[in-house]
Amino acid sequence: QVQLVESGGGLVQPGGSLRRSCVASGFRFERTWMYWARRAPGKGLERVAHISARGDFLNYGDFVNGRFTVSRDNAKSTLYLQMDRLTPEDTAIYYCSNDATYASRGPGTQVTVSS
Repeated sequence: QVQLVESGGGLVQPGGSLRRSCVASGFRFERTWMYWARRAPGKGLERVAHISARGDFLNYGDFVNGRFTVSRDNAKSTLYLQMDRLTPEDTAIYYCSNDATYASRGPGTQVTVSS
């Protein structure tokens, strides 16, 4: 059974940083491309980033503009998202997924950027 458990959400001031983690189990993490997505209030799911199985290919949504970094530790079956220079527009529920359609994803954690 696939399990994806995110952590590292919370409230942060504009310009601040957060590091998200997602611990995976129930599938071959080291052979699976992984994804971060988000859902802002009143909007649909939006791709944040994805990373190849070996971590040698990274891609980001257009809005990221160099502020976020996706990484992974296959030995720990853990996916990371370092988010820097956060703005109020980054307020959303963030999900990790092992599926490009996000049908299989974790429960999500809230990130709120506000002063």
